[in-house]
Amino acid sequence: MPQPDLALIAHLMRRAGFGATRSELEEYALKDYEEVVEDLLHPDRFPEIEDDVLRRYIPNYTSLDDAAFPLWASRWIYMMINTRRPLEEKMALFWHHVFATGWGKGEHTPSIVTQIEGFRRWGMTDIRTILLELSQDPAMIFWLDNCENQNGEPNENYGRELLELFSMGVGNYTEDDVKSAARAFTGWTFKQPLPIYPYSTAVTEFEYREDDHDDGVKTFLGESGRFNGGDIIDIIVKQPATPRFLCRHLYNFFVADEPPVPSWPDIQPRDVGAIETLSGTFVESGGDIRSVLRVLFNSDFFKEARFRRVKSPVELVAGTIKLVGDYRYPGPGMLNLSAATEVMGQALLNPPTVEGWHTGREWIDGGTLNERVNFAVGQVGAANRPGVQEIIDRLAADGESIQPEELVNRCLDQVGPLEVGDETREALLKQARAGGELSFYTEDDRESSAARIRRLLQYIVASREYQFA
Repeated sequence: MPQPDLALIAHLMRRAGFGATRSELEEYALKDYEEVVEDLLHPDRFPEIEDDVLRRYIPNYTSLDDAAFPLWASRWIYMMINTRRPLEEKMALFWHHVFATGWGKGEHTPSIVTQIEGFRRWGMTDIRTILLELSQDPAMIFWLDNCENQNGEPNENYGRELLELFSMGVGNYTEDDVKSAARAFTGWTFKQPLPIYPYSTAVTEFEYREDDHDDGVKTFLGESGRFNGGDIIDIIVKQPATPRFLCRHLYNFFVADEPPVPSWPDIQPRDVGAIETLSGTFVESGGDIRSVLRVLFNSDFFKEARFRRVKSPVELVAGTIKLVGDYRYPGPGMLNLSAATEVMGQALLNPPTVEGWHTGREWIDGGTLNERVNFAVGQVGAANRPGVQEIIDRLAADGESIQPEELVNRCLDQVGPLEVGDETREALLKQARAGGELSFYTEDDRESSAARIRRLLQYIVASREYQFA
C-alpha cells in the first residue's frame, strides 16, 4: 500500500485540475503518485459529464443561441468543478490562454463552444496536430481574419500570431517569414453558417478553397517550396525555438509564475534547467504534449513549487466551489460563476486580446483582490454548504474538545493542506484563542463551535496564502 502524501496530491490536483475535496484526496492517495499522474494523463479512463444532466435541470444551458454565451462560460466552470477528467479541462483552459480567441468579435457562440471542445479532444496530442487543428478552427480563422487572407491580397494576422504567440515567440523569425506564412494559409477559411436568428444554432466548419490559394514558391525559415499551411506547420515544429517557447508556457501555467509573455525575449526563464528538461522531452517525443506533462508532473521542480502561482480567477472560483461542495448538480445560480470570474478580470471564452490574459501578480489589484476575497469568504461562510459541513463533521467526529492551536492546524489541513506564514498563522491563532477551546458535547456546543469554525475558515480563505496555488 502506498504511503499517502496528501499535501503532494493536493498540489498536483490544484495544478493539474481545480483542487480536490478531502474525500477525493484520500481516494487519490490510495494509489502511488505516479499512478495518479497516469490517470490524469489518460482522461478516457473515466466517464465524461453527461449533457443530459445539464439539459434536464436547466434547458437553456445547452442552447447555442448567442445570448447564451455567459451560460456556456458558467457551464464550463461547472464541468471543471465536477469532472472526473480534471486535466482534460485544465488543458482546455491552458490552450484557451495560449490560443486566446474571444467571443466578442464574432459573437457566434457555436464556434467558440466548438473550439473549446476541440481543445479537450486534441489538447494532449502532438504539437503538429494541435497547430493544424488550430489553423482549421473557424473561431480562430475569423478571430485573426484568415477568412480574408486571399491569393494576391494576403492578410498577415494569422501568420504573424502563429509565429509570435502560438509557437516560436518574438525574435525567432523575420517579417519575410510572416509574409510567406500568410501566403501559405491563403484559401484556409470556413463555410458561412446559417444566421443565428431567428432560429438557427448552426455550427460551421473549415473549408479549403484551392482556387484562392497562393501556390507560388515561398521561402520560410530558410526553406523554399510551394508551401501550403501544413508545410508551414511542419517547418515550425522542427525549430528549436518552438519547444522552448511552448514549454515555458507549460511551466508558467503548471509550475510557477513567469513574467508576461511580451518580456520573454529579454528575460530568462526563472528555471532554465526545467525548461531544458521539458524541451528535451518535447523534441524526443516529436512534440507529444502528454509526454512533456508526464515529465513535468513527476519532476522535483514541480513537486517543490507549491504555492508559487497566483490562482487565476477561474482557478479561484472553481477551487472554492469544490471546497464548499456547491453545484455538485446543476442549479439556477450557475450563471453567477462566470460573472464572478469576469469581475475578477477573467471573462471566460472572451479574452481581451489575442495575447490573452497576463497571469501571476497581474491578476491582482485593489479591486480584483477585494472581489476574490469577498467571493471566497461569502462561499465559506454559508452554513448550508455541504463541503463546509463536512469539514465541521470531521472536526467533531471524535466528540472531544479542540484547543485553538489544534483548531488552526486542522482547518488549514482541511482547506489545503494550506501552508501559511508566521504572520498569517498568528492572526488565525488570535482569532481561534478569542473563543477558547471548541467542544461538541451538547447541541448548543456544536452550533456555537460550527459558527466559530466557519468564521476561522473565512479568515483562512481571506489570507494572502489562499491566493496561491
